[in-house]
Amino acid sequence: MMPVPHATSLRRAPVQRRSAERLTRILDACADLLDEVGYDALSTRAVALRAGVPIGSVYRFFGNKRAMADALAERNLERYSERVTRRLGERGGEGGWRSAMDAVLDEYLDMKRTAPGFSLVDFGNQIPVGVRDAEPNHRVADRLTDMLSAYLDREPDAELRRMFLVAVETADSLVHLAFRVAPEGDEKIIGEMRELLRAYLARVLD
Repeated sequence: MMPVPHATSLRRAPVQRRSAERLTRILDACADLLDEVGYDALSTRAVALRAGVPIGSVYRFFGNKRAMADALAERNLERYSERVTRRLGERGGEGGWRSAMDAVLDEYLDMKRTAPGFSLVDFGNQIPVGVRDAEPNHRVADRLTDMLSAYLDREPDAELRRMFLVAVETADSLVHLAFRVAPEGDEKIIGEMRELLRAYLARVLD
């Protein structure tokens, strides 16, 4: 069973398999509708209708669409982490940190292009969701630090966390620029971003 969003996004965490499956359908419907109508036109009623569940089932988990989008962002981060972990496992350490950086970027770009709702919500960056002190890029940077520190044979210390935060903030800005310039992401801007990040990370990781 897929990991459920963190309990802070839910009024009530699912316990039974049937309840978890219903939550999955609700979040899937939310993601599809974000692509179709955008965040402003999104409604809990429309999500319930698309998911084929009573409106009360949506409110059982979420107080409003903001909380629902936050939960979708958290699910996106879980799925992204699983994809990066699997990709790194397949490489078995081959290629060092540059290979790891490519895996991190490639999986993000693939989700940006293909995952429903991701272009609007991703990890919570573009729609202000959640509490102010739980900024999405800090969550992403902390997750990457915890995932990659062992792979890089480095302690997940303050220096490494700061480095990943700067890298994530930089990549976030440039990826959004690339997708503003071209629907599938401008490859020249993405290429410049890769070179910029390699040069920055080399100072600490080489």
